[in-house]
Amino acid sequence: MTENAAPDPKPAASPAAPSADDTETVRAMARAYKGMTEQLARVIVGQRAVIEQVLIAIFCRGHALLVGVPGLAKTLLVSTLARVLKLSFKRVQSTPDLMPADITGTDVLEEDRTTGKRVFRFVRGPLFANMVLADEINRTPPKTQAALLEAMQEHSVTAGENTFDLPDPFFVLATQNPIEQEGTYPLPEAQLDRFMFNIVVDYPTSREELAIMKQVTSTYEAELSPFLSGADILRLQRIVRRVPVADHVFKYARDLVRATRPNSPEAPAFINDLVSWGAGPRAGIYLVLAAKARAILYGRYHATTEDVKEVAAPVLRHRVITTFNAEAAGIRSDHVVERLLKEIRPEAGQAMA
Repeated sequence: MTENAAPDPKPAASPAAPSADDTETVRAMARAYKGMTEQLARVIVGQRAVIEQVLIAIFCRGHALLVGVPGLAKTLLVSTLARVLKLSFKRVQSTPDLMPADITGTDVLEEDRTTGKRVFRFVRGPLFANMVLADEINRTPPKTQAALLEAMQEHSVTAGENTFDLPDPFFVLATQNPIEQEGTYPLPEAQLDRFMFNIVVDYPTSREELAIMKQVTSTYEAELSPFLSGADILRLQRIVRRVPVADHVFKYARDLVRATRPNSPEAPAFINDLVSWGAGPRAGIYLVLAAKARAILYGRYHATTEDVKEVAAPVLRHRVITTFNAEAAGIRSDHVVERLLKEIRPEAGQAMA
């Protein structure tokens, strides 16, 4: 919608009240979330916030970028999560010579033994899985990055004249190493915007690191029980869309996004000094969707402004581009988002029961 559009659009229709089945599913989801975190804790020490954010992205039908230094169990987290969710899992190790056909698949010429004729058969690549881990995505050339991001958006792969649908549900979890940039192909901002979340995987605490050392250097092997299936996830994705959101929560998400844009009337003064480009409309959509999914994980059938605050950093950090002066002063997008959350206050609104 442009600035010249009608200034007072009609409000969206109020969401329907949750059915008894939906309410019971939300309660079951809250129990399953607790069970899943307990299962994952048998393999992954700590990282509760990372696990929560990955699950939110999955239940919103989104994709996530995991950023952290090597050795923080990013790959192990994703593969373990696939086992707990009973989903097919494939890993793609990105390298400078990785070509699009290496991940999407390719046509192979074969001889039909019954007729003697030669025919082409499409051999599917690793993208044909429910959960795909693109390890160190910034190490693969732009052509392969584009093929991956096209599959993320369209949920299909085109080879020649044929289009093949990817399995449903389908998620891409990509990793990046933030400290080593030589010989890499950084994702452009337009492609970063395709990821719902940019999740920072940080160092463990001293207590967690001690537990990791003891666990990994022993004969310990975790036994995992699957909690959800692909069909369960698809049903939960539909329920997330039906979670009610009050007008003041929508407005808060809108105000946060618009406040990131320099030279905008809604932007605080420090934004003009620290930000060169702000977040686009997709950020507001993801803020609301993520708030809905977070509410379900905590057993609530309504989203609040607190849910929006909790998901603001992973949604906005890769969509807020800081200026050169800000970078020189050591100010990152996370610092900008933190200041915005203090400056932008939600409107008073009645909490939804």
